[in-house]
Amino acid sequence: MSQQRKQKNWFARHKVLTGAGALITVIALGSAVSGAGSGDDKGNGPDTAASSADGGSGKHGKEAKEAEPKKTKAAFSGDGTLQVGTDVRPGTYRTTGNSGGMCYWERAKDSSGEPDAILANDNVTGSSYVTIKASDKIFTSQGCEDWEAVPATASGTPKTEMAGDGMYRIGADIAPGTYKSTGNGSDSGCYWERNKDALHGIESIIANDNVSGNAIVTIGAQDGYFKTNGCENWKKTG
Repeated sequence: MSQQRKQKNWFARHKVLTGAGALITVIALGSAVSGAGSGDDKGNGPDTAASSADGGSGKHGKEAKEAEPKKTKAAFSGDGTLQVGTDVRPGTYRTTGNSGGMCYWERAKDSSGEPDAILANDNVTGSSYVTIKASDKIFTSQGCEDWEAVPATASGTPKTEMAGDGMYRIGADIAPGTYKSTGNGSDSGCYWERNKDALHGIESIIANDNVSGNAIVTIGAQDGYFKTNGCENWKKTG
């Protein structure tokens, strides 16, 4: 990422956060994990394929057994600028993070490239989710792993431990409950954030904190996502 891009990212982020009141100090210090999103816009990426034993072809017996289940394809590449509605559908997407550096993404209301056009953005370490709204015009991604569409409703086998930085979906990646971390895992400090959706706006944040020493947080069953950066492993205690 060029120095110009880094400066632009910081300006855009700072501009978004200046009206955040008491949250500004906390979020600014945890800038590696801030963002915007809305789980209200449902939809999958244009290239997703559901897994099926017979591929939906009506095959049976030996022919069906020999057919391999289709894997979900990448919705779109981790590098590029896409037009919403043409190149990428509205919906919620996940990336596993960096592909050899910092992963940066940006939702924009137009293609001017100006800071005022940015609706939300984030510099990602670890996995991340983002919801692209039907009203968005442009989505940009740089240095990220490929993005995959995820279901509107969280499902899976949620874990009770989080190891490493990233954004975790409640009910899919991790279970709700009370988690404890022994604090800072890096010089940048330990930052956590509970979110109601993946739009990454100020209004998406339920609560957040910059931690020195031990950290304890209760993640509600109605929470959408949990972000963590620079913290030691989190383990569920209740």
